[in-house]
Amino acid sequence: MEKELVMEAAPHGAGPAGDGGSGCGAHDGRTHGHGAGAGDHVDWAAMADLLELEGETHSPYVRQALEELAHLTPRRILDVGSGPGVAACRMAAVFPQAEVTAVDGTPELLARAEERAERLGVRLRTRFAEFPEGLADLEPADLVWSAQAVHHVGDQQDALNRLAGLLVPGGVLAVVEGGLPDRWLPRDLGFGRPGLQARMDAAVEDLFDRMRAGLPGSVAVVEDWPGMLRAAGLTEVRSRTFLVDHPAPLAEGPRRLVRQLLERRREALGESLDAEDLATLDRLLDPDDPSGVDRRADLFLLTAKTVHFGRRPESR
Repeated sequence: MEKELVMEAAPHGAGPAGDGGSGCGAHDGRTHGHGAGAGDHVDWAAMADLLELEGETHSPYVRQALEELAHLTPRRILDVGSGPGVAACRMAAVFPQAEVTAVDGTPELLARAEERAERLGVRLRTRFAEFPEGLADLEPADLVWSAQAVHHVGDQQDALNRLAGLLVPGGVLAVVEGGLPDRWLPRDLGFGRPGLQARMDAAVEDLFDRMRAGLPGSVAVVEDWPGMLRAAGLTEVRSRTFLVDHPAPLAEGPRRLVRQLLERRREALGESLDAEDLATLDRLLDPDDPSGVDRRADLFLLTAKTVHFGRRPESR
């Protein structure tokens, strides 16, 4: 659910951020907000606006990833961890012949996906299911998409196994995990100590590690996503990384997203950054400051998302 806060919308039951979408989600650029450690306890319904905005802002990578799948003629598609349905609606537009189902564990986000589909004039079904336990009740599909949901499950290999199990023979799984952190600002802002984003990245990684360690049944694993897809029984595995590039000066939507993500980082990293960096963040978030994110002309949004593809072998 291209659903990633600090720094990323994790799974709303069936997945994470607005990207997927949107998703979920932005991490690795972890752009949603993990708390301080003991698993994910986020009110995803309250985050619906942010998740949809994030999904829309990151949508260029979804478009590019679906171009990689343009040769497919799927009859049934599942977006597992769909959040407010940004990626699911895109798939419904790209594959109008397919039955596309947005799957999520937050009813309010599924309602948002239905509203989005009606607004855009695309056909979309929704299905409530917890991730990953509820996947066994879903019908098999020709294409399964899951964005930034797997890393919010204690046993990531088991989650991938379950996603792969949803495929019909010859079906394709597309999992969004990894990529590059968001970049929004110059290294030297003109005030404060240069390199703020790099220090925030390090603090976010620490929070993410604590989040992973606190998940029920957490299993340490080498996060070799192609290798994990092969271990799930898939073949023709490959990975592609897609750029999301919103150059300065930012349009209103991406600028609003940057503000909201920085606000969440300020809240989540209050105990991880020193006083000077916190003062810098406060100035960036001051709507009356000409050097703040609302007014500075050099604000941009640059990130990259990695999508891992694999195919279930044909039955013999």
